[in-house]
Amino acid sequence: MSLSPATPSYSQLVASDEWRQEATEWIEDTVDRLGYRVRGPVTQPRIRPWSTQLVVPTDHGTLWFKAPCAPMRFEPALQQLLARLLPGLVAAPVAVDVVRGWMLTADHGRLLADDDAAAGDDLRDLIGVAARAQRELVAHREELLATGLPDCSPSTIPERFDQLLDALASLPPQLPSHLEAAEADRFRSRRSELVDACAAMEESQFPVTFQHGDLHLKNAYRSSETIRLFDFGDAQWAAAVEVLAVPHAIASQGQDGPSWSELVAEYLGAWDLDHTAFGIAWNASHFTHSVNRAFTWWRSLQSATEEEWQQWGDAPLAHLREMMRP
Repeated sequence: MSLSPATPSYSQLVASDEWRQEATEWIEDTVDRLGYRVRGPVTQPRIRPWSTQLVVPTDHGTLWFKAPCAPMRFEPALQQLLARLLPGLVAAPVAVDVVRGWMLTADHGRLLADDDAAAGDDLRDLIGVAARAQRELVAHREELLATGLPDCSPSTIPERFDQLLDALASLPPQLPSHLEAAEADRFRSRRSELVDACAAMEESQFPVTFQHGDLHLKNAYRSSETIRLFDFGDAQWAAAVEVLAVPHAIASQGQDGPSWSELVAEYLGAWDLDHTAFGIAWNASHFTHSVNRAFTWWRSLQSATEEEWQQWGDAPLAHLREMMRP
């Protein structure tokens, strides 16, 4: 696990005229095969170190083109599989190119985050939907991993932890997330606790399954009154309860909305497990999710520019430091 900056960087690549022409040609050919017609200019509203989107106006409504960076190129194939396994919870892409990691999807309309009045109820409902999806996907490990979904199950974490420490220590000192030797030693002093947490997670009544990775109201919408999930670039095969890390952060902000205990009750209701089992797994996730989330951020920045590292590069170490909390 090492940082080998790409030349050009991902964001420079997807901002180039050559790449835009190639992507636009694929979009136009694909839309034509579907019997649609492009009705207006294809625009590029956002470029990030990990993905870019193009907006495609057509005579059948707006389509969205997404191209993830290389480490997250599994997303189109993953969404295609999830739509087959969870047809009520994930919409099938309009078209995919699994080799290049390109995907066209229909416009979702309003997101759950767009409805302030229903935000509390929507977050509870979203927790229940995510839990039901996880239960359905427990038996589909091999299919999911075959898409390129990262295997971040508890047994893989100690080695990944060691690799992350080495990788962050190798960053140039001027970059965020550079790990100083003294802090690296403090991390290593907690390694045995991490190993114990991984063992506890493996013995937990909660299984290892699909983990969305970034579960919040901007990554879900309603279709025919059913909540559907999207944006799977941060997804992993991991301990089930790690999906609650982002909702926990939201509930901890103290704003109007459901309490953490209400979200946990919703999650446990979908699993039919008790608070004791949850407590064991949740305490273990304090260690496991810290490593897995740091790993996601590390992957997302592999072809970032130095300026992008300055903007987003504190995330890998910041998430890893979560395991150091008392």
